[in-house]
Amino acid sequence: MILSRRSIILSGITVAAAGALPGFAYAAAGTPKRLVFVIQRGAADGLATVAPTGDPAFAAARRALADETAGGAKLDGMFTLHPSLTQTAGLYTSKQAHFAHAVATAYRDRSHFDGQNMLEGGGSRPYGRDTGWVGRLLTLLPAAERDAIAIAPAVPLALRGSVQVGTYAPSRLPQADADLIARLTAMYADDPLLHPLWDSAVKTQELASDIGGNNGRNGADLGKLAASLMLPADGARVMMVETGGWDTHSGQRGRLAAQLRGLDQLIGALQAGLGPAWNDTLVIVATEFGRTVEVNGTGGTDHGTASTAMLLGGGLAMGGKVSADWPGLGASARYEGRDLKPTRSLESVIAGAVAHHYALDPKRVMATLYPDA
Repeated sequence: MILSRRSIILSGITVAAAGALPGFAYAAAGTPKRLVFVIQRGAADGLATVAPTGDPAFAAARRALADETAGGAKLDGMFTLHPSLTQTAGLYTSKQAHFAHAVATAYRDRSHFDGQNMLEGGGSRPYGRDTGWVGRLLTLLPAAERDAIAIAPAVPLALRGSVQVGTYAPSRLPQADADLIARLTAMYADDPLLHPLWDSAVKTQELASDIGGNNGRNGADLGKLAASLMLPADGARVMMVETGGWDTHSGQRGRLAAQLRGLDQLIGALQAGLGPAWNDTLVIVATEFGRTVEVNGTGGTDHGTASTAMLLGGGLAMGGKVSADWPGLGASARYEGRDLKPTRSLESVIAGAVAHHYALDPKRVMATLYPDA
């Protein structure tokens, strides 16, 4: 359902909730836990996001994409962060970011739809469950921390369960005429009530684009929106943010750089918008599977297996580290001769992070989130 208290529709444009706008701010909440799950739909390339530049086989395997991370932050002797992730690099330095590499769900084929279903549903096979791991997590949380919302047109599988959740999305009503927008902007310019509402509406309109659009500013707007929905005293405590555009079959260098810039700005805006509440927030960024080790003939990569997951927040147990049982990129070390081999389950990474964040029994969390594991 669309939460009407968090949206206003003016001339076909969805406006952020009054509680997120100047002059209408609620008092900030105390210190309840917050969780944000950012899904990267399309199979994000973990080998470029957190590049294993210390692997002797990396340069030869990646060929034209080997220098994609040139200028990125050195995380340790093995891994280099993509240069688009500048704010994320700062979080890593301050021990507020952790990267889990060579991870994958139990899914081993390469269909986006099936892989995303496994990532969200947490079952042992695609379409094996009609509830999601976040939806099941809600049953373990205190009532005050169960208010959940997705920035998506409909409730994603990951959030489905016995606890009712909401959605927020840019309006799909017909696009307003540019002249009408200009006239209304002029009309509301001197109105202390409607001007901030209208200004926010115009900016929110951009969120319908890919996260990497507008030089990454779409990601920043999305992060600001997410923070505005979570910070109020009666705001959401659990959120899922959908991002698309990660399927880099061709021209990966520029496309992925834009995508990661948008993600970086999303994370930075979310941190800034939450303020002190960031210290009690866990952000999980994950994708359905990774990309091939080798570059294809169009300067891109094809569907693979293992990838990288990100954990971010002010209270991480292992911030400032990359965890990886690294399998190597040599031809004989790859999964089916083409992909980064998974050496750790993404399910265990998510369950472990969530258990620590909420101070819950890890075995109970694992059994609830992934009952088929």
